[in-house]
Amino acid sequence: MKTLLGRRTRILAATTATAGLVLVAGCSSGGSESGKTTVKGVHLVKAGQLTTCTHLPYPPFQSEINGKVQGFDVSLIDLVAKDLGVKQQILDTPFENFKTGAFLNSGQCDLAAAGMTITAERKKNVDFSDPYFEATQAVLVDKKAGVNSLADVKAKSRKLGAQAQTTGEDYARSKGFDPVSFHSSDAVLNGLRTGQVQAVIIDYPVVQGWLKDKANADAFKVVDNLNTGEQYGFTVKKGNTALREAINKALKQAKADGTYKKLYEQWIGPYNPSAASPSAS
Repeated sequence: MKTLLGRRTRILAATTATAGLVLVAGCSSGGSESGKTTVKGVHLVKAGQLTTCTHLPYPPFQSEINGKVQGFDVSLIDLVAKDLGVKQQILDTPFENFKTGAFLNSGQCDLAAAGMTITAERKKNVDFSDPYFEATQAVLVDKKAGVNSLADVKAKSRKLGAQAQTTGEDYARSKGFDPVSFHSSDAVLNGLRTGQVQAVIIDYPVVQGWLKDKANADAFKVVDNLNTGEQYGFTVKKGNTALREAINKALKQAKADGTYKKLYEQWIGPYNPSAASPSAS
């Protein structure tokens, strides 16, 4: 997924407008344990809250909407926080720290939720939850570029863009491209819009949302959908079994009671259980 080098960490918490920055969508608090650092066997880095590291923006998984951080990831972690009887607080952080587990290891965050693909390399540094989303990559192009496939992009010497340090960028390099790297998904799409590149590889759910805008749909199109076998997972510090199990429990419950389907349709689109199942890896 995403990276943003040199960016300052931002705490996105429920607060008043005079405090500045933005608001975060938090679940309801409650329970006699809300002021404790260990709740239902789960140790929290800060009492009374579940602190989530993310990297903004990455719609529809997390982005600022109407002054709040909202999205599919946010809604799912709200379920975990609700089960623990605490509030979710979100920290906007550079994506490269998710790959190393730096913010988890330093105790700044309890978990990371950033539409992050589960990979063997990343598993060396962090523990993943059960997968909660099956991801594919889309090849999105400028209609004026005259290309109708990823192969066309190379054959016609068009510029290809991707988000830095993501599986999309890795895939492009594996196919012999030297993609133009952008620091966020918004930057990737803006690079396409402004003609810096004529095609991009980016996660398909991001494209789905972007093409809902008629102006974008009129000018750009998807020419390939790459099934790379990717699954997203939430991450916790290595060895934090209690929190990982709490996340998995919330995911399984959401799947069983229909909440997962409801949230999927709200944020992603039509729900296909065989493609979206948060089953164990």
